[in-house]
Amino acid sequence: MSSYAITGAARGIGFEFVNQLSTDPENTVFALVRSKTTADRLVALGRPNVHILEADITNTNGLKYAAAEVARITGSSLDYLINNAGFVESERDGLTLESYSSEELLTKDLLDSFKVNVVGVIHTINIFLPLLKNGKAKKVVTISSGVGDLDLTIGFEIATFAPYSISKAAVNMANAKYAAQYKSEGFVFLAISPGVVDTSTRPPTADELERFNVMIGKLRKVYPDFTGPITPETSVRMQLEVINRTTVDDTGAFISHKGNKEWL
Repeated sequence: MSSYAITGAARGIGFEFVNQLSTDPENTVFALVRSKTTADRLVALGRPNVHILEADITNTNGLKYAAAEVARITGSSLDYLINNAGFVESERDGLTLESYSSEELLTKDLLDSFKVNVVGVIHTINIFLPLLKNGKAKKVVTISSGVGDLDLTIGFEIATFAPYSISKAAVNMANAKYAAQYKSEGFVFLAISPGVVDTSTRPPTADELERFNVMIGKLRKVYPDFTGPITPETSVRMQLEVINRTTVDDTGAFISHKGNKEWL
């Protein structure tokens, strides 16, 4: 029996983590969502081992409330924390750093990305650390992205997705800092890229489809066998295989859903 807390659990990859982990009735799964009004799919699972908690990772009071609820239910312990919640400004993800219409808009996108994808993750880890120290697994997983990898960015000449990519590179360093501090206590801190995953809830616009096709074209220059995005179900299944086999010797790593540096 293991306990898991998953942020950003209402949809996409976060929901699929909840779905797959809660199929084992021995697991206790805490699904953290920004608003319970968005949790229809979680409610529809109808599983008594799934506890839906309202907590926006940019609100430390909400996170502290969620941690207190976890402590109340588990007896003050937590085995796994999965930092899945994230932010990307999709309306401007096709821009490069020098193509913004104003300095103010660029600053906003950089700070918004950093606030959620870095600061929010750090606060979440800090608030749940006392429970994780009492857990059996002591594993903290942060969902990162291959676009946060310097070699991929240069090799594939990906100049877009800049604020998001920069924030993911930063959270990879935060993951390494925690690993450096807590390795001696048996913790495993892991930053993992889920692959290219189709989490869309609507058909893409023409502009979105054009930008996506441009990026896919660049990726296929290096990976000609790449066939396109995988489903959340496939991504989470592969991620869990990686998460379950990692040990303290792997702490601080930034790897893909395949357990290596192959991001697709």
